[in-house]
Amino acid sequence: MFKIPSLLLRQLYTYGSLQNTDSGFRFSVKNRLSDATITKVTGVKINDSSINDADVKIQLPDGNFSTLDSITEKNPMPLNLKDVVTFFISGKSLERGKYKLAFSFHTKKIGTLEVSVEDSISDAEKRISIPVNKANDYTDEIIKERQKFIESYSGAKIEHISKYSFDPSVTQGNIEAFTGVAQIPLGFAGPIKVNGEYANGEFLVPLATTEGTLVASYNRGIKAVNLSGGVTCTVSVDCMQRAPVFIFENARDARDFIDWINKNMDKLREEAEATSSVAKLLYIDPYLSNKFAYLRFNFETGDAAGQNMVGRATFAACSWVLDNYPKIKRFFLESNFATDKKASQVNVMRTRGKRVTAEAVIKRDVLIEVLRVEPESLNYHNGVAMVGAFISGANNNGAHSPNAITAMFIATGQDVANVSESSAGIIYSEITPEGDLYISLTIPSLIVATYGGGTGLPTQRECLEIMGCYGRDRVKKLAEIIAGVALAGELSLGAAISSLDWVSSHEKYGRNR
Repeated sequence: MFKIPSLLLRQLYTYGSLQNTDSGFRFSVKNRLSDATITKVTGVKINDSSINDADVKIQLPDGNFSTLDSITEKNPMPLNLKDVVTFFISGKSLERGKYKLAFSFHTKKIGTLEVSVEDSISDAEKRISIPVNKANDYTDEIIKERQKFIESYSGAKIEHISKYSFDPSVTQGNIEAFTGVAQIPLGFAGPIKVNGEYANGEFLVPLATTEGTLVASYNRGIKAVNLSGGVTCTVSVDCMQRAPVFIFENARDARDFIDWINKNMDKLREEAEATSSVAKLLYIDPYLSNKFAYLRFNFETGDAAGQNMVGRATFAACSWVLDNYPKIKRFFLESNFATDKKASQVNVMRTRGKRVTAEAVIKRDVLIEVLRVEPESLNYHNGVAMVGAFISGANNNGAHSPNAITAMFIATGQDVANVSESSAGIIYSEITPEGDLYISLTIPSLIVATYGGGTGLPTQRECLEIMGCYGRDRVKKLAEIIAGVALAGELSLGAAISSLDWVSSHEKYGRNR
């Protein structure tokens, strides 16, 4: 019989659901694993004290109630994925504090699921709250109620936030308490000629930004790239991480644990990949410090960015570890070693997302005629800027690759906070024997998706479709296009600074005075 690790079973419980009622207390369970058929419910306990079956009623997903003795093999309780059931316990209410809860589900396919968790009772907090509808929080009625509440509370008038062209229900899973939209200006640059392995052709580029000169600057760089034959792009690494930490009594125990992990990679891979049809565990990087064992799990995640996917997969693998390795004192699913939403040296070295390089040879006459700078001047400035970046401790020795990344992220529904990791960039240039400029940009941690997350929202999907980048088997194509655009921007701004055109461009196209 397949055994589900105990840590994974705790996901069934809805933390914060322990509450007093008029006749006792209650708590809720949500099926976050897979469809199941419950043939019996036993072992309901609080603080290791058994509760009489007659004192327990279960509210089923359809709202009806069932007693424990009515759930049998002949009369099972279906518990499908995302179904919620609530246990109502009659008797005394609970005092404020922490409690240990336990119960067992007997199932047809996977045997008995023994769940043991801790939750707390706290005083109900009285505060002003934004209106919500727990049954359906995306209806026109509740959205208008929220808009009126915000106007009343703030004294401000909502005129533009409330105007949108899509069904609010499509935002479910992307945002809570949907109230309206923040409209950001959208412009297009290009088309840019990309000579990639996945993106091969000319592409119009959507840029969502409030920064004047940005679209114009990228158009100028794209013109120079196109006149020189386009930009060649290469994706060299593709992986997403979650980095748990295991804590031991001493450093020797931590070291021995790593040896055990290496010997059990096949089982860890089996446990992790059972949670997803997409996630593939590539390898685990171990790092030891003090009495801590940090494990950096590295996954392929298909066309999704994959942070949630790898979190779920790593959690499953670690649940198995906790049930099978005895010397672990404490455990945390994330140790900050994956550096999620943060720039870091480990991601520059090891990659988080896609490692992609864009490179081009810009003809000497194109640089002079289009960008008004000689190759030698731009190459010299790149060297000076590299020293500045080194002294300042920057994670990027280029001019502004995060500008292209951010503007394209917003336009295409990426997780914009991932610009933190994606902002790292490595620029290199040299003068060719023909007197032209070779320039390349490596983005070591570009986190993008063409499926899932915000990519399916209406305007974001349209922007992806314009580039032919929406859906499955498109993510590396998008990565190549973004890298190519970023390189064009490096050329344009670098040339403007080198030729002293930078300030005058902002005067013409930039901020209103």
